[in-house]
Amino acid sequence: MSRRVLVTGASRADGIGAAIAAAHAARGDRVAVHARADTAAGEAVAAALPGTGHTTVTGDLADPRRTREVFEAAEAALGGVDILVNNSAVHREQPIATQSYDDWQEVWRHTLDVNLIAAANLSWCFVRHLLDRPGGSTGGRIVMVGSRGGYRGEPDFPAYGASKAGMHALAQSLAVALGPHRIAVAAVAPGFTVTGLTAELLHGPEGKDILAAHPLGRVADPAEIAAAVAWLTSEEAEWATGAVLDLNGGSYLH
Repeated sequence: MSRRVLVTGASRADGIGAAIAAAHAARGDRVAVHARADTAAGEAVAAALPGTGHTTVTGDLADPRRTREVFEAAEAALGGVDILVNNSAVHREQPIATQSYDDWQEVWRHTLDVNLIAAANLSWCFVRHLLDRPGGSTGGRIVMVGSRGGYRGEPDFPAYGASKAGMHALAQSLAVALGPHRIAVAAVAPGFTVTGLTAELLHGPEGKDILAAHPLGRVADPAEIAAAVAWLTSEEAEWATGAVLDLNGGSYLH
């Protein structure tokens, strides 16, 4: 049965969000591809998806008002939302030993606003949407795209690491709160994944050390992360509610 999916941060054709959108479209779902500002990029991703009925929604998730509008636009375009994938994120360097106090504050605020608070706000919008349906909720899925950094720490990107740890905890909190409504919530914690944003690191001086940290001798492809997310949003995966699924190729065990 076709379901309706909102994937945030999905406008980069070579990114995890676009791969998640493609994995859902491939099983017959209709997808709302979210872009922060580049509507054309979002439309290109949506147009490349298999199937029909896909759409693009645009808005800066650092703004709570725009966040709600993004959800409402997806709801209107798809005729409802059954699955929410909170993937949108920013990753900004924060060298605590050299960064000014004002810059330190600004990066913390922006990172938490986009990575964690927007995920919480979108989840609120999604849950209200489900509960306000005639007859109440008949089930739904939320997946948070966290990070290996939420466990091992991110010394050069502390706000990013903290925001991802927060997403893991948010998923677990909501899984307990929403279980009685048959809304399953889980998270994935990817390790290094090759995208347009990370390819330069992988092919640069750090590349050898990155690969050496992975027992399989390689890093993840976005499609591998997307396959796990698609399983977590499937009807078969309801019992995985509350899980945080490590997807780091054995590069960090805890």
